[in-house]
Amino acid sequence: MHLTLDRRNPIPLHIQVEYLLRELIEDPIYKNGKLLPNEMELSKQLAISRTTVRQAINKLVYEGLLIRKKGVGTRVATPSVSSKSQNWLSFSQEMQARGIPIKNFELHVSWVHPEESIANFFEIPPQRMVLKLERLRGREEGPFVYFVSYFHPRVGLTGEEDFKRPLYEILENDYSIVAQLSKEEITAKGADSTIARKLEMKVGEPVLFRKRFVYDQGERPLEYNLGYYRADSFVYTVESRRTQG
Repeated sequence: MHLTLDRRNPIPLHIQVEYLLRELIEDPIYKNGKLLPNEMELSKQLAISRTTVRQAINKLVYEGLLIRKKGVGTRVATPSVSSKSQNWLSFSQEMQARGIPIKNFELHVSWVHPEESIANFFEIPPQRMVLKLERLRGREEGPFVYFVSYFHPRVGLTGEEDFKRPLYEILENDYSIVAQLSKEEITAKGADSTIARKLEMKVGEPVLFRKRFVYDQGERPLEYNLGYYRADSFVYTVESRRTQG
């Protein structure tokens, strides 16, 4: 996208830059996690000072539209529902706590080159391999959830782990990594042919799609998780407590 300013316009330059950035972050490539041009690139292209560019960027960071990380760059913030937990539960642990026996129907482990959105989340080059874990799970009568997880290479997972164990128990007990923060996006969508086959449903029938971004105790990217739930077999509950003040 070619960015230009109108110097005959009475609107201050930093506000014009802000408007341009708001248009820029609507571009799908940036919504998908690609880093925005840095201050130097923008100031050169727009023929203005870096201070003016920084002022506009800071405004969008303050609004929560951009995330800026020193030494990495600036990217579009992902709209999400966030939750912190002092007693983090994996799916297995949560179902066990509710007294629901869970069966594993499929379990696949592989090493893959991450898609752009995953590489951007992990802040790694796309040519670096990551561990991919696929699990089809449910009750004895049939599967109701399909998980696809990708893990940051720093975690140290080898693929030889016993993934029948609770995932976050493996990370904490075997690798001293605590899943501390989860940011989630939850949407409804129709099942495609792959999901329909795995969850034993018809193509187009509703599934609950949850994208989860998991961070460790240092709030570093840990896991990129995709979950597909049968809408007729699963209810996702969010509990909120109002604080006084």
